[in-house]
Amino acid sequence: MRRPELLLLAPLCVIASWIAVQAHEVSVHAVSREHAALAAEPQEPPATARERSPSTVRAVASRPRANETSAGEEAAPGLVRPSREPAPVRDLSEIRRRLMQNEAGTYIGDILAARDSNIARWPDRTSRPLRVWIQPTDTAHDWNPANVPQVRDAFTTWQAAGSPVPFTFVTDSASADVHVAWVDHFEEQISGKTMWARDENWWIVDANIAIALHHNHGSPLDTSAVRAIALHEIGHLLGLDHSADTTNIMTARVRVRDLSEADKATMRLVYALPPGSVREAMR
Repeated sequence: MRRPELLLLAPLCVIASWIAVQAHEVSVHAVSREHAALAAEPQEPPATARERSPSTVRAVASRPRANETSAGEEAAPGLVRPSREPAPVRDLSEIRRRLMQNEAGTYIGDILAARDSNIARWPDRTSRPLRVWIQPTDTAHDWNPANVPQVRDAFTTWQAAGSPVPFTFVTDSASADVHVAWVDHFEEQISGKTMWARDENWWIVDANIAIALHHNHGSPLDTSAVRAIALHEIGHLLGLDHSADTTNIMTARVRVRDLSEADKATMRLVYALPPGSVREAMR
């Protein structure tokens, strides 16, 4: 090869090398950006079968506002307990008819959404009142004996609203079906908690209530707040879940002091239906 040709080839080699380096850098940068985009994109969690257990305890994190009671949460023991209650009669067309005829003015939809379309309720007990024991006193330094009649009044208020589950009050805790106990306060931002269990047919077979004497931050609950909390927790005991409407006693943060018409209508509809799933009837 002649010398002029060698002189011309050298710059061409340099240019070719520079182009190769730039192409490599562009490729590396493109891969880096792709990895960064994949890392920044939120990954969808793996699909799992959604299952709601009665043992679920829903915690409320927000602090109550003025004139608002941090009502407790409904909970149930993890075990589904056996019972001697007969299986309910399930007529899908009748369930559908009752839902369509009576759902207006209720929050039955909120309950079915929270329970995966299941109704939980006590068997009709018109001839067998639930025996309720209310803890008669407490060791808290600011214990108010007036709390006890406030809770008793909350039970009779639900009964007067048309509940087919009557209550009677007993002084012997060992003979009671339902126990209401006092706690100084809850560590969570709640003021009450209801524990209930069901059998395989969704009949409620056992329930207990705990009510706080103080807010989580230490201030005492007055008697009107105790009654409101009791109304809310007894609603859970009867099988109601939370309502999205803050004018109802069954809202997660209680802002009212008595039952609404929707509270009463929802309770009556729950007890007009058999326990268990209504999904088939809603199709």
